[in-house]
Amino acid sequence: MNKVGIKMSLLMAVTLSFCLSLTGNLTSGEKFAPVGFLITFAASFVISLVIGLIIPMSKVEGGAVRACGMDESGLPARLLKALISDAIYTPVITLAMIALVRKMAFSHGAKGLPPFGVMFGKSLVISLIVAYVIIFIVSPAYLKLAMKNNGSGGPQGGPPANKENQ
Repeated sequence: MNKVGIKMSLLMAVTLSFCLSLTGNLTSGEKFAPVGFLITFAASFVISLVIGLIIPMSKVEGGAVRACGMDESGLPARLLKALISDAIYTPVITLAMIALVRKMAFSHGAKGLPPFGVMFGKSLVISLIVAYVIIFIVSPAYLKLAMKNNGSGGPQGGPPANKENQ
């Protein structure tokens, strides 16, 4: 299961980082900046990966689902799991991205930026919504993929090893 967790962390880090960096870049009110996108993507990826490797998300989410008395495979459980992941990842990533973007903007002589709190608040609301949808949609597919790639996804198929025992 450790391999599954690492694979899930990698897949989710890439996906969340890409989506949140793209969202931040597109909602900034400025034209799309490929270099800024790549820098925020890289920083976000590292932060996401560290969070994913430090926090045992499946245990945290599973514990919350059990504490609420939900069926682990039901829609309410999926909604709760996505909310928990969103609440753990998104504020940290958004805070770091706003700090990074402000630092880059000031180093290029930007003036008249909104206060940090305003930028963070607006970005956090947008990012929480976007990340929640992304997490809800991709987590089950990524889990299935990670389990399958590690031999935990049910029957593997293929021809029988010994045809005489059929």
